[in-house]
Amino acid sequence: MNLEGLRHEYSVGIPDPRLIRAEGYTLDAALLARPGNVDLQLDLFLDYADNVKLYPDFQEYFRTRKAPTLAVWGKFDPYFIPAGGEAFKRDNPNTIVQLLPTGDFTLETHLPEVVVSMRDFLELTKIR
Repeated sequence: MNLEGLRHEYSVGIPDPRLIRAEGYTLDAALLARPGNVDLQLDLFLDYADNVKLYPDFQEYFRTRKAPTLAVWGKFDPYFIPAGGEAFKRDNPNTIVQLLPTGDFTLETHLPEVVVSMRDFLELTKIR
């Protein structure tokens, strides 16, 4: 929860960490440095278990609604592994999964590719 730790988190799983610009993790570190924010972040980490409890509800939604879904994922993300992205397709045949050669902070290294994927997906599904 400091600058060096955030720099590491932004770069883990990325084949070329030089792609990460300092602005993102530096801003995160500055925001976390405000009084009480580290405790809030730790509370969010601990609360993640409640998200896991809701996974069956999410899966049921995808099975019944079959809403068009785009999951753009970091192929080398150590937290949300590729199998998690691919799992969407088990519950919803209307899912497109795109794995990019990056880690957890996909937008930091592959923003243009994600934008193109989103635009293509919206055009394909006619969602506007």
